[in-house]
Amino acid sequence: MFVIDESLVSDYLKTVKFCCDLPHCLGSCCVEGDAGAPLEPEELKMIAENLDKLIEYMTLEGVQWVEKYGVSDFDPAGNLVTPLLEGKECAYAYFDGEIARCAMEKSFEAGQFPLKKPISCHLYPVRIKTYNTGDAVNYHQWHVCQPALVKGRNEEIPLYVFLKEALVRKYGQEWYDELVNQIEKKNL
Repeated sequence: MFVIDESLVSDYLKTVKFCCDLPHCLGSCCVEGDAGAPLEPEELKMIAENLDKLIEYMTLEGVQWVEKYGVSDFDPAGNLVTPLLEGKECAYAYFDGEIARCAMEKSFEAGQFPLKKPISCHLYPVRIKTYNTGDAVNYHQWHVCQPALVKGRNEEIPLYVFLKEALVRKYGQEWYDELVNQIEKKNL
């Protein structure tokens, strides 16, 4: 376990090798699961205020869903999440052939949407649980990511390296640099 500021970071970020492999997993994390992706309140605000910039990239079903039911939902524990279509794919998913992709990310890349994607999606397979004393930063193991584990091992990419951009986005460069420093000290 690593302690950085008020975060407890799982050793798995160092030991797990991981690299998304969309041609093999087909973006299953956007399609499978029992709830949508966790959303932060400011992300919900950005989605609601910029929905018009997402619609052109969403499926017709996704657009109809958010127009009818809203831009977010709640999981069974009452946490804010992206809505799922009939309990299946995220309302913000679209398909590029067989691969599920994110309308938010596509709109962001086109310079239209202010958010790359929800931080929970950007950080996946890491999940963050916030407590009064700080965050627990944990690896979430899920069968749909098996191809990413194989690719990560083959390319020797530790999870914390794969997630550098997302971890810096969430916690800042100083935090990430401290994580790398602690990992390197443990390696000595």
